[in-house]
Amino acid sequence: MEKLRYYAGGSYRESKTEKYTEVYDPSVGEISALAPCCTKEEVEEVIQIAKAAYVSWSQTPVMKRVQVLYNVRQLIIDHMDELTLLVATEHGKVWEEAKGDVLKALEGTELACSAPTLMMGESLMNTSTGFDTVLYRESLGVFAGIVPFNFPAMIPMGWMTPLCVAAGNTIVLKVSSSTPKTALRFAELYKEAGMPDGVVNVVMCSRNEAEIFLTHPDIKGVTFVGTTNVGKHIYSVAAAHGKRVQALCEAKNHALVMSDAPIERTAAGIINSAFGCAGERCMALPVVVVENEIADALVAKIVELARELTIGPAYDKKSKLGPVVNEKHRESILKWIDKGIEEGACVVLDGRNVTVEGYDKGFYLGPTILDHVTCDMSVGTSEIFGPVLCIKRVKDFEEGLTIMNENPFANGSVIFTQNGYFAREFAARTDGGMVGINVGIPVPVGVFPFTGHKNSFFGDLHCLGKDGMRFYTESKSVTTRWFDEEEKKSTKVSTWDGTI
Repeated sequence: MEKLRYYAGGSYRESKTEKYTEVYDPSVGEISALAPCCTKEEVEEVIQIAKAAYVSWSQTPVMKRVQVLYNVRQLIIDHMDELTLLVATEHGKVWEEAKGDVLKALEGTELACSAPTLMMGESLMNTSTGFDTVLYRESLGVFAGIVPFNFPAMIPMGWMTPLCVAAGNTIVLKVSSSTPKTALRFAELYKEAGMPDGVVNVVMCSRNEAEIFLTHPDIKGVTFVGTTNVGKHIYSVAAAHGKRVQALCEAKNHALVMSDAPIERTAAGIINSAFGCAGERCMALPVVVVENEIADALVAKIVELARELTIGPAYDKKSKLGPVVNEKHRESILKWIDKGIEEGACVVLDGRNVTVEGYDKGFYLGPTILDHVTCDMSVGTSEIFGPVLCIKRVKDFEEGLTIMNENPFANGSVIFTQNGYFAREFAARTDGGMVGINVGIPVPVGVFPFTGHKNSFFGDLHCLGKDGMRFYTESKSVTTRWFDEEEKKSTKVSTWDGTI
């Protein structure tokens, strides 16, 4: 059994821990490696390595820093199939979804290559007579990135690392012990691209050891993706210790389907949004709020299309729905389905007993659809993070929008309609941070920030876009005055002749 090592200072290091976490290949349900739970002393040492690397990296001209990232970009392209297979094997995303994960890491890297433009400040001559003012954006130091299991390429190597290091900072990534291999391989590619040792570091540890990041004086900021309870804790503790915090948390995205929406195209969009990545993404679409007039027809079409999904191993390119990440998470999803039934939801498609021939031990769940979900049911309010779709029926636009906005989460929201008035009203009045109009997964390209609201995000600056660069830099304003030649000529300079 392979025992993984953590990555610090440009090389792999053997942990002294006695605690290891099992890393699975979800498609076959077998252990593929063991991830170390690094000790507090090891995490502390990695922070010091990153701090030491910051001294020279922050002084490296930004044009030279992005040259390294240009090299990283090319290496991602060159290793696309290898990285895709890594994601598929350790997470369970089917091939195209795994490739999409890697492509999002590529997108974030390409954004970071524009750092010379993103880091530009502002200037104004003659702010007062003879005074000029310039604002610069400067790096801060060491950042910590706390990474979930569900996007092992995009989140650490698309959202966090590229902009952080392009700005001149260094980073310590605490990756998920369930899916650590992808980030470790990316760290190798960064070194191959010419990244100095200690700028990018990868550790695996428990929450106890990760708590160091929230209070350590050498950590200047924390970027986090995960559950809301943990995000609130990270935000409150780290901010209280003077750190910048970016906490992207849970979601329960809703789509409002109006009676004028085309049934077939809308259903196809919902299938992709609800069951892509086996529902293990914060921009999944786990709830559809539909007008009564077309509810029966829409549900029937969704069930029909869901039954056509090919369930199979992640690395089989014919598979359209892969396994969930591990058995513990599978059991959690099953409990949520049971809970929904207990609460009174109607099961119109049951994926609990699905099997895949030849992969009996894999962590598979078929698409599950619960109809007639009401606002008092927790299954339609809490994040399940699996291939489970809830249907809520409403009489009109106002009732649907009210139900959506009463949800405590507001990562994204969607409307399917052909009516421009309702589309515009929805965009203006929804609480969702990322809004889709006939777009089931309204994640913008990386030049725009990932903008969750309410209990889906804590902090002031979102990741990616201009927000991302502002998060990883601080402003410094310099005001200058020069004495003109006439003033110099009129000034008499006295000299001392030694007489007292």
